[in-house]
Amino acid sequence: MIKTVIFDLGGVLIDWNPDYLYKTIFDSEEEMRWFYDNICTPDWNEEQDAGRDLHEGTEILVKKFPEHEHNIRAYYSRWEEMLNGPIHDTVEIFKELKASNFYQILALTNWSHQTFPIALERFDFLHWFDGKVVSGEEKTRKPFLDIYEMVINRFNVDPASAVYIDDNVRNLVPARELGMAAIHFKNPAQLREELKALGVKLL
Repeated sequence: MIKTVIFDLGGVLIDWNPDYLYKTIFDSEEEMRWFYDNICTPDWNEEQDAGRDLHEGTEILVKKFPEHEHNIRAYYSRWEEMLNGPIHDTVEIFKELKASNFYQILALTNWSHQTFPIALERFDFLHWFDGKVVSGEEKTRKPFLDIYEMVINRFNVDPASAVYIDDNVRNLVPARELGMAAIHFKNPAQLREELKALGVKLL
C-alpha cells in the first residue's frame, strides 16, 4: 500500500523550460539547440543545481566563451522567464492527495538553492509538502543515490510503501534500486491512471 508520494517539481508540477527565455533571444530553433548543446549545457546547469554559486557558474562560461557573454548571463539574470507557471492538472492531483489526509507528500528536486526561493514565492502549492529536499541546499543532486537516501532517512520513508514521480527516466533508476515504485511522468492524465493502478486513492 502506498503511503508516501514523492514528486519531482520541474516538468511535473512546474512548467520550467529555458526555451521560454531563449526563444526570445535566438532567431531559430537550430541556434538555440546549438547553444544548449555547446554553451549552457544541461551538465553545466546541473552543477548549479548541485550547489555551485550562480555567479561562479556564469563566470566560468563567460571566461570560456566570451563571445557568448550576453546570452550566458541571460540564463540566470532572466531565469524567472523560464517559469511558465504551474502544471495545473498535476497540482490538482496534489490537492486531492493532500485532501485525503492519508499520504505523506514530499518533494525531491534538482534546483539551485539561489533560485528556489523565487519559486517558493511564486507557487503557493510548494508550501503544501510535508517535506522537501532541494539539491542545491544539499550540495548533491539526482540521480546520485545519496539524495534519495536523504529523503528516506529525513522523513522516515518506507521505500516499499512509496512512489516517486519524475519526468526524467534517469532519475527513476535510483528510486527503484531503493525499493520504491516509480512513475515516468508524461502528462497529468497518465500520472492519475498510474497512481490509481498502484492503489492510490484520488477523488
